[in-house]
Amino acid sequence: MTRLAQTLGLTDIQSEIVANVRRFVDKQIIPNAQELEHADAYPQEIVDGMREMGLFGLMIPEEYGGLGESLLTYALCVEELARGWMSVSGVINTHFIVAYMLRQHGTDEQKRRLLPRMATGEVRGAFSMSEPELGSDVAAIKTTAKRTGDGDYSISGQKMWLTNGASSTLVAALVRTEEGHEKPHKNLTTFLVEKPAGFGEVLPGLTIPRKLDKMGYKGIDTTELVFDGYRASADDILGGEPGKGFAHMMDGVEVGRVNVSARACGVAQRAFELAVRYAQQRSTFGKPIAEHQAIAFSLAEMATKVEAAHLMMVNAARLKDSGERNDVAAGMAKYLCSEYCAEVTQAGFRIHGGYGYSKEFEIERLMREAPFLLIGEGTSEIQKQIISKGLLREYREN
Repeated sequence: MTRLAQTLGLTDIQSEIVANVRRFVDKQIIPNAQELEHADAYPQEIVDGMREMGLFGLMIPEEYGGLGESLLTYALCVEELARGWMSVSGVINTHFIVAYMLRQHGTDEQKRRLLPRMATGEVRGAFSMSEPELGSDVAAIKTTAKRTGDGDYSISGQKMWLTNGASSTLVAALVRTEEGHEKPHKNLTTFLVEKPAGFGEVLPGLTIPRKLDKMGYKGIDTTELVFDGYRASADDILGGEPGKGFAHMMDGVEVGRVNVSARACGVAQRAFELAVRYAQQRSTFGKPIAEHQAIAFSLAEMATKVEAAHLMMVNAARLKDSGERNDVAAGMAKYLCSEYCAEVTQAGFRIHGGYGYSKEFEIERLMREAPFLLIGEGTSEIQKQIISKGLLREYREN
């Protein structure tokens, strides 16, 4: 048996890209992650290294200066990055989602204007759906874009939980435009908001108030975004047509769920690596604890969950790449991978015993990172709703 989480059927180019990312993680991320995470410091040197490797353009078509790679390649790279430090994978996650939405739904002018700069990392993407009182009811968005007399829009409202909110320079924001449809989700529109990086009032009517303090997921800026009469033009609407925003965002979220699945796989792999190493180094009753049946069985369970999660994630990515609908597969992958990640990380924490509670040991950081993956891109309960609806659609009795 080879090591865990191997992926069969990759091209030579895919294998080379993933191998390069893994080497980068081992040399540049893992040795520095603890210090950066405890300081809640933005990993600028690591981000610069990812730019040099071309990772910001990984899924952007070659005609726009990107590498033109698949969702599977992207997911495998994210898995490796999260294995090193989950926050680093978050730096490129929202960027990938916005680039994907532009690639799939943007106008030709929007693609020409934005994708080449996104491919180099000059423009960094973030996307915004959540609001303070919204929860999972996306159709209940309150932030509103009202038409003005000159054909532009005035946007007002408060958005929440923007990953890369301050460091990004392009935000895809979902707002209400009141298109007159009876179905609420048909009244939503995605606006492409170009802005400077930073905090405070970055543009007239557009404020990034502060960096939100979090239990884990450190080093990366998570923010609010406040619109107060921000002026946007009709050309800033993704795809050029209002009322299509919900469909655009849901397409992007499917990519995001594969991303969160990949991140969960990476964190779980690292938790297993730390546990299996520690279990062979730590001895009790005259032998390494790995030779005690309780620990050996725990390692076996952890490894099986790591392998199962990886296979589910790869399947969801390949299905999306094929052009087939993958809402159920992505929901299943996100649900299973995030839950298994939490279980594997906790098992690794237990194997470390008292040392697992110390900030000197890496498993302590993973214990604070894993819970985010249970929430990001929809909780397990939301995934179960998506899965059950899909199953009933396919297995409905006439």
